[in-house]
Amino acid sequence: MGRCDFKCNHFKCVIIAGLLITQCIIAQSKPPPNIVFILADDLGWNDVGFHGSSQIPTPNLDALAYSGVILNRYYVTPICTPSRSALMTGKYPIHTGMQHAVLYGMEPRGLPLTEKLLPQYLKELGYMNHIYGKWHLGSYTRKHTPLERGFDSHVGFWTGHHHMFDHTAVETNVWGLDMRRGFDVAYDLHGYYTTHVIRDESVAAIRRHNTSQPMFLYVSHAATHSANPYDFLPAPDETVERMSGISNFARRKFAAMLTELDQSVGAIVLALTERGMLENSIIVFSTDNGGPAEGFNNNAASNWPLRGTKNTLWEGGVRGAGCIWSPLIEKRRRVSHQIIHISDWLPTLLDAAGYDLDDLPLNLDGISVWNQLRNGNATDRHEILHNIDDIWGSAALTVDDWKVVHGTNYEGKWDAWYGPAGDHDTKSYNLSSVFQCPTGKALNKLKMLPSEEEILNLRRKATVHCANGTESTCNPLESPCLFDLTNDPCELVNLADQYPVILEALLDKLSDYNATAVPPGNMPLDLRGDPRFWGYTWHNFGDELEMFEFENMTESAFL
Repeated sequence: MGRCDFKCNHFKCVIIAGLLITQCIIAQSKPPPNIVFILADDLGWNDVGFHGSSQIPTPNLDALAYSGVILNRYYVTPICTPSRSALMTGKYPIHTGMQHAVLYGMEPRGLPLTEKLLPQYLKELGYMNHIYGKWHLGSYTRKHTPLERGFDSHVGFWTGHHHMFDHTAVETNVWGLDMRRGFDVAYDLHGYYTTHVIRDESVAAIRRHNTSQPMFLYVSHAATHSANPYDFLPAPDETVERMSGISNFARRKFAAMLTELDQSVGAIVLALTERGMLENSIIVFSTDNGGPAEGFNNNAASNWPLRGTKNTLWEGGVRGAGCIWSPLIEKRRRVSHQIIHISDWLPTLLDAAGYDLDDLPLNLDGISVWNQLRNGNATDRHEILHNIDDIWGSAALTVDDWKVVHGTNYEGKWDAWYGPAGDHDTKSYNLSSVFQCPTGKALNKLKMLPSEEEILNLRRKATVHCANGTESTCNPLESPCLFDLTNDPCELVNLADQYPVILEALLDKLSDYNATAVPPGNMPLDLRGDPRFWGYTWHNFGDELEMFEFENMTESAFL
């Protein structure tokens, strides 16, 4: 909050000064904002309407994006657990040991308990904290689970995915139920679609919230992550039917999953409106990583025209679909090219909530970009470490316009450009739905939704177009590749040979980062975590290992 400055040359000004001081005190005593963080799972760049595609209707997300700030240079990490760790800690995964692959339910580890998480900081400011949906930061012991890490309530699942109707997760060839209400197995939710559960629990939390204190609501969706081998993309039949215009059946089911997610956003915004909470709220929408495109992980996302997929370090794997909305943002209705990383959300949201940033640890990688998001100025971030994974032999770093890619995953099998491109014709875009959806109606009442002309202009600006030019040879398994992202966001032209000095400087920075990395925390699966021993549920088995006598057990006994 800025100073209340005034000059007084007359006695009468004493009265005016008193009024100004009173106004200043009132302004400074305004309660901290409610924070709603909506995280989609495995959503691609090209899967939302506000980036130019008309194939899948996302009117509620689009209304938020157009009324707030569309983040066109926003980066996440290439896969689930590392991104969630960065969000919760404000640190790059290389600094928490979470940089390699994902957590499995039978791994005897989690996000290190030495790390202080975002809800624990917010708790110090009086926030009531809720998480509904996916956790994926460890369930080895109770201390690794959400209710022991700053959240007051949780309904959802602990592992990385589950089937959205039966709530079971097939992981590493074992099977178990994964749906919790706090620490209790939520058997009663069987058959209820997970996106609906997350929606209903979020709305219920808003409706029962004591508005005298601020709320942090972490809405962590299962959609649009693949489920189990017998049904990879589960969605309600009636919603799938409404997507009949999409010929590819997998893409049609993906679209139905995303449509359900979008509708849940509308329900949350409506609930905030009804409680009078919306006008003092910050809503962030983000994917956790790039989309698994064209059958990757049996999914059907699209990052077009960006290169690569989920779990690659190309832009399609790490440039995230995201936006931020709040009446507290002065410069709204814009497309931002400010460089932002998912690790920045912790200090940014704490800054917005009134936390003294001087009290944060010095070893955070995230920086606050709250003031810059509010006023539109460039952020202080000039470089982003996308990841360093010495096990898979891949690393990537962006410094301002330049990006280096050194090594790659899957032996380069997912290093191309994948569709579907979708329909980018403005005439195909259902603009009226942006105004008629629950979010659009709520924002129109606040006079925050732009005009049709403004919306179409924002949509054009948020659509990525590839540079003119011929693709040049780039095989990062043989030698590092260098790209100018401002002029070549699709990573078509490898400039390593033309700019060897820049390439060497970025490689030196990568080496410096690697010197600070802690070893990956991955551990072999512990057979005692097999759901069969815990009523066929994924369980915090580390708290009860004394039950087992395994001296003579071998792995074959479990197969």
